[in-house]
Amino acid sequence: VFQKVVGIIIGKTDVKSFPDRKNASVDRFTFGFTIKDSPDFFINVTAWGNDRYITGLTNSFSIGDCVTIENALISTKDPEKGDRFSPATPSHYRLLVTEAHSLVSLCADMDTTDRLLPLIHLPVKDSTDFYPLGDIVANGQKLDGSVINILAAVKLIGETKQFTTSDGRKGQRLEVKLFDDSVSSFPLVCWDREAIQLMQTLIPKETLLFIADAKISFDSFRSSMVATVNSRSIITVNPDTKEASLLFSYAKEVSESGALDQDETPEDVPVESITDVYTVRQLKQKAQENPEVFFGITFSFISKLDLDSSVSKVIRTRCSRCKFLVSVDMLSCTNQLCPGRDQVFSTTTGFDLLVDLSDHTGTLQACYLRSPVAEKTLGCTVKEFISLTDDERTAMKWRLLLERCKIYVKILPSTKIKTGVRGTILACSLAHPGEHKSHKLDTRTIF
Repeated sequence: VFQKVVGIIIGKTDVKSFPDRKNASVDRFTFGFTIKDSPDFFINVTAWGNDRYITGLTNSFSIGDCVTIENALISTKDPEKGDRFSPATPSHYRLLVTEAHSLVSLCADMDTTDRLLPLIHLPVKDSTDFYPLGDIVANGQKLDGSVINILAAVKLIGETKQFTTSDGRKGQRLEVKLFDDSVSSFPLVCWDREAIQLMQTLIPKETLLFIADAKISFDSFRSSMVATVNSRSIITVNPDTKEASLLFSYAKEVSESGALDQDETPEDVPVESITDVYTVRQLKQKAQENPEVFFGITFSFISKLDLDSSVSKVIRTRCSRCKFLVSVDMLSCTNQLCPGRDQVFSTTTGFDLLVDLSDHTGTLQACYLRSPVAEKTLGCTVKEFISLTDDERTAMKWRLLLERCKIYVKILPSTKIKTGVRGTILACSLAHPGEHKSHKLDTRTIF
């Protein structure tokens, strides 16, 4: 019996049940978790008991919590039995927790918790021991069935799909899209409820993962390789390593450039086909309720328009193919994922503004107003704008600012900005008096 051990939870599996060997009419329940108490040492723990005990225990802590385990039984690992489905650990032993002998509780000592918390960001494998996504794709079916480590950034988190198997068991599936500096989108599939719950807390394009022991397989349906999280996998969120730091810098740059959105964002629809009218508050609420892109009209005021900022903040140059931000004097695109890297480099220069839209219900912040829509809205070309004096730019700003406009927008829910909504202006013109009355306006008051 091990009297007391304190550690941070770095992995956890779902609850499973088995018929009791001594009484087949009774089920025994179990789940496993992995705790770490120092940079190099971690150990697996298995809990056994009846439904009530195991359900209560698994609900009492999550990955990232610090726990104290008292009176755990110590047993030697058996690689031929249950331990082959558990994460690989440096210890020859595992701990066994039962209701009759043991107690598991959240750690109450703040000094101990503060010491343990940084360990959650240290991968359980060598930080250099991973496959870039490009190598997985290049190796293709040679890696089918392999178990490897992956370092990648989160691009997109899909919706959890619930299903029922032919024998009546309920299950769930979540697909996450990963990317790095070699591949723009790679699927990671999660079947375990614990892994899915962890993934759902992550912020796309701002989170890195080091996945120890992910299973790689060939998906014949989409004719590509897929990674899967399994009971042996340990996921380290935002790992504190040099390799992760370099990838994070790249992920931040490529995310801010908008290049990642090119293959995920639906095409714009013709402006004349957009008829639904929304207040600003209704746009925000619909975006919160619906994760899909939608289009609408809002009769609003432009309440923020920084035309008198430095020209570099109003007009920007992008790669013609991937829309990555570049300098005018560059000879090639710096985006590693640009589909035109082997072709003649070409750029486009245009307006690239963030504007706020306001009405009586609120403000929609940081909406994109880009060329060519910006030219029509401002009434001047990029070349003409560059030649304006500061006073002329300020005068142009005040001609539009706080004027009631009829604005066609594309709304995309986003985790990158605090409003949770990313808007793109598709067309903007001054509203005629009473014009909004001729459109179908949803007049429900939303508080």
